[in-house]
Amino acid sequence: MITLELEREPRIADVILRRDSFAVVLADGRALVVPVTWYPRLMHGTARERKNWRLLGNGYAIEWPELDEHVSVEGLLAGRRSTESSTSIKKWLLARRKAA
Repeated sequence: MITLELEREPRIADVILRRDSFAVVLADGRALVVPVTWYPRLMHGTARERKNWRLLGNGYAIEWPELDEHVSVEGLLAGRRSTESSTSIKKWLLARRKAA
């Protein structure tokens, strides 16, 4: 069994938003581009809500507080999409409509 040993833990330095994707710039200079369709809350969020993000814990994750979305650097590097169920997304969308 091969085990990957990292010299440094990857950390997010910046997030660049696009209409259909977002780019995550890591502290070591790498960048990942991720489609917003991987994260339904981001996909359904407004441009203003998507712009309201912050880094958590020295860059281990991104949080979009208005959308209640959290994306970890580990998940991004592993290519993990949101695992939120369609039932949960439907409830969340309904609550958003009622609040609007």
